[in-house]
Amino acid sequence: MGKEVRIRDRIDLSPRFVESDAIRLNNMFRGRDTSEMLESVLRDGLAGDVGLVSSFGAESAVLLHLVASVDKSVPVLFLDTGKHFDETLAYRDRLAERLNLNLVNLMPDPADLAARDENGLRWSFDPDGCCDLRKVRPLARAMTRFDATITGRKGFQSATRRGLPRFEIDKSDAEGRLKINPLADWDADRIAAYFEEHDLPRHTLVAQGYPSIGCAPCTNKVKPG
Repeated sequence: MGKEVRIRDRIDLSPRFVESDAIRLNNMFRGRDTSEMLESVLRDGLAGDVGLVSSFGAESAVLLHLVASVDKSVPVLFLDTGKHFDETLAYRDRLAERLNLNLVNLMPDPADLAARDENGLRWSFDPDGCCDLRKVRPLARAMTRFDATITGRKGFQSATRRGLPRFEIDKSDAEGRLKINPLADWDADRIAAYFEEHDLPRHTLVAQGYPSIGCAPCTNKVKPG
C-alpha cells in the first residue's frame, strides 16, 4: 500500500490586485463614459467585492446617485465618528432614503474610545489620533471583506491629485485593493450640472459657507474674499 501524502493547506497571501491590473483597467475604460464604466465594473464583477466610501459631504450625492443607478446593493460605508454636524447626519439619511442606498454605518470601537478619548476631546490636542480612533481603525476593520473601494476623489481638487487615474492600487496596506475613482476627470462645472440634471439635494451647510464638510470640530467656513 502506497504511503499517504498529506496535502498542506496554504493561505493565499498574494495581493488582490497589482499595478498591471490597474493599468489594464485604465486602458480598457479610457474615453468611456463614467456610467458605462461603472456598469461594466459592477455588473461584470471586474473588481470583485466593492464598497463605496462616502462622507456625505458637499458633492457626495453625485457619486452616490451614479452608483445607485447601476447597483443599489453596493454597500455605502459611512464613518459615523460621533463628531459630525447634525446637518450631515440628516443629509445622509435623506440621500439614503431617496436613493435606496445600502447604508453601512461604521462606528469607533467603544473600548478604544474609553481608553484613549474618554472625554471626547482628543480632537482638540491630537487631531491625527482622533482620526485614527474614529476613522482609520473602523474603516480598516470594515475593509477586510472588500477587494475594491469606490471613492469620490477628483483630479481638480488639489495639485497632488492632478492626473488622478480612474483605477489605482490602494497603498494604505499590503492587501492590494483596487481604488476606483469614477469622478477623477470631472470638474466643478460638470458636478454642478449633474446636481441640476438629476435634481439632487445639496448639503445644507454648503449655502452657509462650507465648501468642504467633515467632522464639526475640524471644519471651518470659508471666509469671504
